[in-house]
Amino acid sequence: MNQATTKAASARPPQKLPRPNDACWCASGKKYKKCHQELDLEFAKEERKRLDLNRVKPGRISPMRSVPDSIAKPDYWKTGVPGRGTGRTVRTPEELVRMRHACTAAARILRKAGAFVKPGLTTDEIDAYVHELTIQEGGYPSPLNYRGYPKSVCTSVNEVICHGIPDDRKLVDGDIVNLDVTIFLEGMHGDTNATFFVGEVDEESKQLVRVTHECLMQGIAAVKPGRPINDIGREIERHAEQFGYGVVRAYCGHGISETFHAPLQIPHYYDPRSNTKMEVGMTFTIEPMIALGTWEESTWDDEWTAVTKDLKRTAQFEHTVLVTETGAEILTQES
Repeated sequence: MNQATTKAASARPPQKLPRPNDACWCASGKKYKKCHQELDLEFAKEERKRLDLNRVKPGRISPMRSVPDSIAKPDYWKTGVPGRGTGRTVRTPEELVRMRHACTAAARILRKAGAFVKPGLTTDEIDAYVHELTIQEGGYPSPLNYRGYPKSVCTSVNEVICHGIPDDRKLVDGDIVNLDVTIFLEGMHGDTNATFFVGEVDEESKQLVRVTHECLMQGIAAVKPGRPINDIGREIERHAEQFGYGVVRAYCGHGISETFHAPLQIPHYYDPRSNTKMEVGMTFTIEPMIALGTWEESTWDDEWTAVTKDLKRTAQFEHTVLVTETGAEILTQES
């Protein structure tokens, strides 16, 4: 790193840089182009090199795992093509009984899978463990062959936003990894995820993970019958922006029941178009993806793995919730 870059690194530029003729962010009183612009460009170039060197790369993917004949399966398990479902957004009391069973099972699986995470473990080994845990619960791992997805869990490491495919890459000390678990049980899907530390993790990543969980809980607190769905995204975005983080926009929460991805979309940023009123009995996921840098994403050639465009780290947490008379009930937690 040259002297100019060292200076820029010692006075780290903000996430959003000024325009060339604006006052410099360092409060020198000079125009940005006459002060830190050149240094910031050099710093960004060096940072990009560092991130590219350490980026997650695709590994070898093992064959799909089988599910015993005795396990009830969703409609797409053979073809990969899910049906449309009923189209209803409000669940009946009988459906909610089954949903609670599925969601509680998903929470148990996620807890055990998170405790399994450690340096040196491959994400494919995590997939095998989650697959077995799901079968032990008497359920089908919902991601398996959903629209052709080849595995039983999504494992998203570092800059991978979501839908990371388990492979033979070993987790290394300092990684963060999101495990996205969904089970199909008693004819219903239960969906939850969390981001876990691999060994000793840097403070920047720890804060990102903490704030992402706070964003989830802020979004859940915004659930109220009669209020528009965009209240959820408003609260998530408000909290994330206090820390200069980006809120990923390409993916959102969704309705869930007998259909994995049912009607209702839950953006994690404020979208005035998302003005559907929440009703008692609705079930959907809230699953904010929060990034250290840009919210923009790109997708690997596998057409599943989404990563941040600037290759900076991202974290995610998710719960399946039920709209009640007074707010939200979190379904994906152990009783």
